[in-house]
Amino acid sequence: MKFAERLKEERRYPLRAENVEILQVNLGYRCNMSCKHCHVQAGPARREMMDMKTVETVLNVLRRSNIATLDITGGAPELNPHFQYLVTKSKEIGRHIIIRSNLTIFFEDGMEDMPEFYRENEVEVIASLPYYLKDNVDRVRGRGTFHKSMNAIKKLNVLGYGRRDGLTLNLVYNPQGAFLPPEQCSIERDYRKELKEKYGVDFDKLYTFANMPIGRFSEFLRRSGNFEKYMDTLIDAFNPSTLDGIMCRHLISVGWNGKLYDCDFNQVAGIGLSDGNTENIADFDFERLAVREIAADDHCFGCTAGQGST
Repeated sequence: MKFAERLKEERRYPLRAENVEILQVNLGYRCNMSCKHCHVQAGPARREMMDMKTVETVLNVLRRSNIATLDITGGAPELNPHFQYLVTKSKEIGRHIIIRSNLTIFFEDGMEDMPEFYRENEVEVIASLPYYLKDNVDRVRGRGTFHKSMNAIKKLNVLGYGRRDGLTLNLVYNPQGAFLPPEQCSIERDYRKELKEKYGVDFDKLYTFANMPIGRFSEFLRRSGNFEKYMDTLIDAFNPSTLDGIMCRHLISVGWNGKLYDCDFNQVAGIGLSDGNTENIADFDFERLAVREIAADDHCFGCTAGQGST
């Protein structure tokens, strides 16, 4: 079944945006890691990177609009040479800033003071930690990454993150195979218990996301002969109640080259905005984008399966 057909069955086609509350900016695909589930296929060899002209355009959009939140992602967004400039200027404009970090970036040359930079600018950190057990994380992200992640969280905790001092540290769980995540509250309890008892670390919330059938995870599914089976799993788990909260209805995604998309997943899939909408952030039209038709495709089943990705 196609996603558009499912929407029509629910009388929700076409799906439309409700507002643009979040500007999600992908600063580039370069990363210090090459995780097996990465939908953007980020890694050390990638060279796509947002330039200063586009960064300035992002800031101008924030100045001219009432978009409340800047959500910065990558790759490892910290590797973009204009990263700190974008954060500090966005803070001056008065926007809430979210950084999607892999945590291990803190141990790269020149990145040692990044946690302090986060604190100074009161950014919210959403950190990837695919599981709470060492062997599982290292299997997905590379040997030694779990140990680095624990040390990074400890440093953030010392600075006040994850300890209810107004500095937010949220973690992200991703399944390690072709299956859906468990119920969010249940696995969050497991994370809290295991990480606190064994490593003494704290965090605010755990988000659970299904792996998207695109990018590096899609390649894994096809190599293992599980692509069709996984798609069937997502389709069978379709939950219409997730449609009100899915991310694309409340944000715009900006690619590293300034192109606009309904979400980061559409960006990777090369699916631009629906006809009639501006294609580049240089031509940002808030009023039209806030009520635009969402360009949906079959990978959208990943955001509407089970609890959904809200």
